[in-house]
Amino acid sequence: MAAWVPYAVAGIAAFCLAVAAVFAVLVVRQDPGNDKMRRISRAIQEGARAFIRREYGYVAIFMVILFGFITIALRSQSGWQTAVCYVFGALCSLVAGFVGLWISTRANCRVAEAARGGASRALTVAFRSGAVMGLTVAGLALLGLTVCYIVFEVVLGVWNSTNIILGFLLGASSVALFARVGGGIFAKGADVGAAFASRNDPDVPERDLHNPAVIADNVGENVGDVAGIGADLYESFVAAIIAPIAIASSGVVFQKLGAKAMILPLAVAGAGVLCCIVGTFLVHSRTGGRGAQRALTRSTYATGVLEITASFFIVWGIAGWSHIGLFYSLLTGIVAGIVIGLISEYFTSTHYKPVKELAKSAESGEVNIVLHGLSSGMMSTLVPVAMVALATGVAFWTAGRALKGAGIFGIGLSALGMLCTVGMVVAIDAYGPVVDNAGNIVEMAGLDPEVKEITDNLDSVGNTTSALGKGLAIGSAALAALALFAAYASAVGLTTIDTLTDYKFIVGLLLGGMLPFVFSALTLNAVGRVASAVAEEVRRQFRDIAGLKEGLEGVKPDYSSCVRSATDTAMYETLIPAALAVIAPLLVGLVLGKQSLAGFLAGALLTGFLLAVMMANSGAAWDNTRNLIEGGAYGGKGSRAYSAAVYGKTVGDPLKDASGPAMNILIKVMAVVSLLFVPLFLK
Repeated sequence: MAAWVPYAVAGIAAFCLAVAAVFAVLVVRQDPGNDKMRRISRAIQEGARAFIRREYGYVAIFMVILFGFITIALRSQSGWQTAVCYVFGALCSLVAGFVGLWISTRANCRVAEAARGGASRALTVAFRSGAVMGLTVAGLALLGLTVCYIVFEVVLGVWNSTNIILGFLLGASSVALFARVGGGIFAKGADVGAAFASRNDPDVPERDLHNPAVIADNVGENVGDVAGIGADLYESFVAAIIAPIAIASSGVVFQKLGAKAMILPLAVAGAGVLCCIVGTFLVHSRTGGRGAQRALTRSTYATGVLEITASFFIVWGIAGWSHIGLFYSLLTGIVAGIVIGLISEYFTSTHYKPVKELAKSAESGEVNIVLHGLSSGMMSTLVPVAMVALATGVAFWTAGRALKGAGIFGIGLSALGMLCTVGMVVAIDAYGPVVDNAGNIVEMAGLDPEVKEITDNLDSVGNTTSALGKGLAIGSAALAALALFAAYASAVGLTTIDTLTDYKFIVGLLLGGMLPFVFSALTLNAVGRVASAVAEEVRRQFRDIAGLKEGLEGVKPDYSSCVRSATDTAMYETLIPAALAVIAPLLVGLVLGKQSLAGFLAGALLTGFLLAVMMANSGAAWDNTRNLIEGGAYGGKGSRAYSAAVYGKTVGDPLKDASGPAMNILIKVMAVVSLLFVPLFLK
């Protein structure tokens, strides 16, 4: 049975991409609206193309440098083959990001037009555009990884095939650094820069096509929250599949189950992709607001139930009934992911107590809402950390009971369980920025207030679903990094660590715990620099382009120039954090040794996980507080509470969309680099 599983999984991945193509056609066939909406849409697409050209240029340079380094550093360990897998993994991620930007920038105006026909039509178009991104991410990640497995493990039978395939994961991580970290910096920098330009210069309109920063802001929503989250979860999905494969490729698991243990993660991931396809057809609602939210959460839970059922029979069929306990390791990850998503929804949705209390605190001013928002974010770490800890312990215990000595393998399966429905997670997350931009287009195109009310309701749901997606991304990043850490410890032979007497581990622990704070500081400062660059470019255009200040008809700002300015600044600011994520573990491992590197990874995982949860939930809560008050609660728009909520949102956006997601990438990249370059640390 096991021999044909990789080929079947590759077929499932190809089918997933075909379904994504069908959804893309259905979205593009929708009416894009009137002439003004078409002009806005073309401007956003023009800006997105400018961003892609600049970003992919920076990524290409980074890829060439790492390709050469991998080839030389691992020359005795099939370095060039690992480097080829690295490029392949990066290219698959780049293609997924391109598809996501292509569909989201075209869906914005189509969702705005569909909203004129009611919330149900708008929800359908928005979700289908998100499904294109979700299914493309899941399909390309699974197809690319399976192809690498078939070539190096099945066809060539290379002795270190697992280490070679790790190159595919490093490629995904490299792109995620620029797409998620750099994209988040660009998105929030453009957002804040647009606000700076309109507030500080009375000649600059806030929401008008004569303001080039408005288009850069809209491009940023697609870049950060569509392509960015796609790259983040693409990397996590690949890591969640590779980690148990790497653990199973040697040691007691391979001795007992052989190649079946390596094929099991591929089969579970393939079943998850099929379940996601089914789940995308379950999203429908006759109303907006809570009806839309129920439709999205219902399909998410249905997908999870289907995956649980499929995983049970897959483990039974591949590993046998005597090892059915491995299924419970998978189950812990699935359940932990659902709980983390629910907690994120509770702390960030306008329907629950935390955001309502935050809105109440806004009546007392800016200081109070900032303090309450930070407090809420800190409190929200309790359950996610407890769930990851519980999932880790239960997965280790159940796998060890099913197969003696397979506890670490169980942790890897738990991470896979949390991410096996990645297609649906990305779909509902990418839905959010699409409806957000649709609302901006409705406002700029001057459509009826009833249409704006529909898009605002759907946007509020999008903020909540985005928070749910971010919660799963953070939890899965922690479990995936933990599984990779376990694989690293196994590879270097660290079976036990005496934390009381091994000073090397303590030194590494302290250095690793510090790094996420430095990384966060760099990304937050970068947002401010991008905002300043955008505001300066807007002032330059209003100064140099005749008729732009007067708002003359036919006078068009240079949107691409504004996007290029923001992109160049964002990518330049990303280079230092990106290099830090790759170089830091190499330096610790080479200079201080494998024990210090183990402590370094453990410290970074702990503080990075906590920071990610706190920043993501605080930022989303501030954002939805603004939406709640804008909808008429606590004095409505124009009140003191609304002014404080806008202040809180401005503080929170860089946290939830730039620094918070950066933690996911950081802890995974460092774990991947450590595992891939183990031969260097053993010399």
